[in-house]
Amino acid sequence: MADDEAELPPDENVIAFPSGEGEADESAEDATPRSCPQELLVPALEACLFAVTRPLPEATLAAALGVPEDQVRVGLGLLRDRQLRTGSGVRVVEVGEGWQLRTEARLAPWVATVRGGKPFRLSRPALEALAVVAFRQPVSKGAVDEVRGVDSGAMLRSLLDRGLVRMVGRSDEPGRPMLYGTTPAFLTLFGMRSLADLPTLRDIRVLRDGGPSEDDP
Repeated sequence: MADDEAELPPDENVIAFPSGEGEADESAEDATPRSCPQELLVPALEACLFAVTRPLPEATLAAALGVPEDQVRVGLGLLRDRQLRTGSGVRVVEVGEGWQLRTEARLAPWVATVRGGKPFRLSRPALEALAVVAFRQPVSKGAVDEVRGVDSGAMLRSLLDRGLVRMVGRSDEPGRPMLYGTTPAFLTLFGMRSLADLPTLRDIRVLRDGGPSEDDP
């Protein structure tokens, strides 16, 4: 096979077609992507997000498409509106590390069937420990133990191994215990842009009781 016909590295979401005979060879300069036309911005954003599994920051998308970041944000908003309007089973969501395409939550049983493997699961004790860290960070193991009423060492180690919790420093308390906080992977897993998206106590009461309380403002 000639050098100019060498196969490209495989990518599970990108199909490379061989060039037709008689096509002129392009130089490296000619192969540089040009700025994305406005009429193709929304589908181009969708294609870029589909082609990778990790969240992509707006700056990365802007550089790839050769457009300003404010146009990327507008295009992502248009893409999200189109998906909602057409009832698409895929949603573009903003998470801690950027933007990502995700399947709609209510379709999870069927998606899990075709994906195979075991779904990502956290035990109730692990969720309890993670919730304490998320709402009280930076927080020491002793403080987590106090809230839960049991030793949380094993749960914190498990969360560290899964990349959902990290060590962020040491407390000024006697013994200078380690302080824990959440990671960007935590935001990505739960579909949050930042810790500001965590539910408030009022939100939790509504979810628990099925409606707003008379004591809520």
